[in-house]
Amino acid sequence: MAAAVESTPTASHLNPPPSYDLADHPVPTGREEIWRFTPLKRLRGILDGEPSTDRLTWTTELPAGVTLTEITAAEAVALGELGPNDRPSALAVANGGGAMLLDVPAELESDEPITLRLHGDSVDQLVWGHLVIRVGAFSKVTLVVSHTGSARYSAITSVLVGDGAQLNMLSLQDWDDDAVHLGRDAIQVGRDASVRHTAVSFGGDLVRLHANVEYAGPGGDAELLGLYFADAGQHLEHRLFADHNAPRTKSNVVYKGALQGEGAHAVWIGNVLIRKIAEGIETYEENRNLVLTDGCQADSVPNLEIETGEIEGAGHASAVGRFDDEQLFYLRSRGVSEPEARRLVVHGFFNDLVRKVGVPSLEEKLMATVEEELSKNVLKDLL
Repeated sequence: MAAAVESTPTASHLNPPPSYDLADHPVPTGREEIWRFTPLKRLRGILDGEPSTDRLTWTTELPAGVTLTEITAAEAVALGELGPNDRPSALAVANGGGAMLLDVPAELESDEPITLRLHGDSVDQLVWGHLVIRVGAFSKVTLVVSHTGSARYSAITSVLVGDGAQLNMLSLQDWDDDAVHLGRDAIQVGRDASVRHTAVSFGGDLVRLHANVEYAGPGGDAELLGLYFADAGQHLEHRLFADHNAPRTKSNVVYKGALQGEGAHAVWIGNVLIRKIAEGIETYEENRNLVLTDGCQADSVPNLEIETGEIEGAGHASAVGRFDDEQLFYLRSRGVSEPEARRLVVHGFFNDLVRKVGVPSLEEKLMATVEEELSKNVLKDLL
């Protein structure tokens, strides 16, 4: 019996339907709803679509049974990848010269994370990335994709998660200060499968990432998590879309960010589409921003598009705020210095999210990076 899935083009004002035709993705002017928060001039020509043979350097750690191979763009389409729905991802397919296929066999369970490390040498590099991740039915794996160095990088990633599989995926943006990164992680969750996708953004001059989820059958469960820390002049933009195109599916979105320094800008756009067929679903999206200094801006826009009332629950929350004066007063009244009090508040803000990463060594690294970011501005000014 075929799975109950609605596969007609997405009727969402924030997520155009997928198309490989560049004519369907014209060069934006900045007035479009999906581009109005992005400083287009800082993209350094990526949207012009110039072909390039530049590549990032890849190093990998693959558990036994997991393979990474080169395939053609046509083979990626034949595998059922999720097509591009914006100009950067369409350009990545058109100019990528093929794709990489990460293949996890069915029923594989590995305690060792799959690790892909991508490194750029210079912002003068223009790199197009195309990656397909196929996770076999009833497998259970953790995947870490990290980005370091510098480049102008535009990539499309399709994640196809088989029935009953469990995937824990972390995407880490730890670029140098001048890097530009446009990325789209499009995830298809199989029947009764579960996915946790965590996006962590610290580095780069401009980072604009999409995380999109849809379902290949009932019972799928997706958790979309994010952590970001914007410094002076940085633009970090995260856009989320959960397309409930099958009944009895779940999605939970939690993104948290901190901002410090003049011109630091964070953008979070969340959107959930609940189609008519999606009865009995549960969804919630949340974004919290902690402003640490003057001169920062955080834009946070949650959206719900609901086409049926036969659901278990749907909601959203969004907030932008400064340090909690009561928390600071409580700590100071007990002899804690102001720098240490502020450090503890920020650690508490991020701690519950970091502990969900599921890779202890990375959890420690992330908290150390938060500490390093704090020392650049807030704590330095107080010491």
